[in-house]
Amino acid sequence: MTESTRRPAAAGARGDDGWLTEVARGASADAGGVPVELLGDYLRLLTDAAVTGRRPRRGELDAVGALGRRAAEQGVSAGRAVRLYLSAARRLWRHLPHLARSTDSETVRAAADAVLHVVDAAVATLAEGYAAARRELVRREEALRRELVDDLLRGDSDLGGLVERAEPFGLDLARVHQVALASPGHRLPDTEAAISALERVIFDRLGDRDVLVATKEGLLVVIAPADTVTPDRGGGDGGPVADLGRLMHGELDRLVRGRPWQVAVGRPHPGLYGIARSYEEAREALTTARRLHADTPVIDAHDLLIYRVLLRDQAAMVDLVQAVLTPLSQARGGAEPLLDTLNEYFACGEVATDAARRLHVSVRTVTYRLDRIRALSGYDPADPRDRFTLHAAVLGARALDWPRRPLPA
Repeated sequence: MTESTRRPAAAGARGDDGWLTEVARGASADAGGVPVELLGDYLRLLTDAAVTGRRPRRGELDAVGALGRRAAEQGVSAGRAVRLYLSAARRLWRHLPHLARSTDSETVRAAADAVLHVVDAAVATLAEGYAAARRELVRREEALRRELVDDLLRGDSDLGGLVERAEPFGLDLARVHQVALASPGHRLPDTEAAISALERVIFDRLGDRDVLVATKEGLLVVIAPADTVTPDRGGGDGGPVADLGRLMHGELDRLVRGRPWQVAVGRPHPGLYGIARSYEEAREALTTARRLHADTPVIDAHDLLIYRVLLRDQAAMVDLVQAVLTPLSQARGGAEPLLDTLNEYFACGEVATDAARRLHVSVRTVTYRLDRIRALSGYDPADPRDRFTLHAAVLGARALDWPRRPLPA
């Protein structure tokens, strides 16, 4: 056997690593430039297996797992890391001429079996280490994102610190943002599916920068730039990007769990404190919708501004409802049918025929109820001077859930 034929077998003993270096460089190039340092002692394990049949020890495999974790931390994809190891094994096998020239098929078969065992064990351990590191990174990022969202929605944190923490998530706090909250009809045992669904559709439509999706107090939270979200108020597609609330509801409604979903969208506001303000509006819109027993799938905080005004002074609102509407309780059947009539009458522009169609009753029934309201309360729904008082009182009654619930003391 010539000197060149014996070289691979004797390379480890002499410390001559030149040919292994060439193998490592070639494998790195095959894998798209993955650092050769991620091979560690993998090539030596392969040569030992090919020459002596030795299998890797537990400590040596643990070192490969640590290299998998390092690859994940460096941002190397799992596919490229595995390709590095497979390419290194293929190239090293070609550089074992004593096996290529051997006439003993049993020797070649034993060497191949030993090498493949090392490849199998090393690649599996590398993947396990990589997956473990990715899980840790995802958990760490999720915790950082949740803390960032909490601080953004609270609005009382250090501005400079928040700007720095928001940058890795692609959030530009100088832009105008709006916040949308999605409330499930039933408690979700696992929110991962809902978050993934939202991220998929929102990132596809709005891009993955300046958008955050998280959870808070059982609600799904989306923070999105308002200048890429055009509210749909005309029944169309809302411009180049659909309304954020409709976009979210349309995707969440596909999920089996969580239905029926209700989405509330706050108004857009600029700056850091604008995010907190939009969040408070969206949260208040959800609360108000529940108090009104509204089953509207998408709630715009802009549409509920009147209720914010009415409920800001609850004592005055209770006084108004008590003075104007409690006399309606004397009617046969109670006050609720008369309140429903008033609500629909005002909603359709004081047209009795339209109100009758909405209530599924006759026009005569509507006119009779309006007469009873006039007689019991002293306020005439057809009189412009009384209409505003009656309408405000009806809105306040709905917000206070009266007469289903007694008025607050």
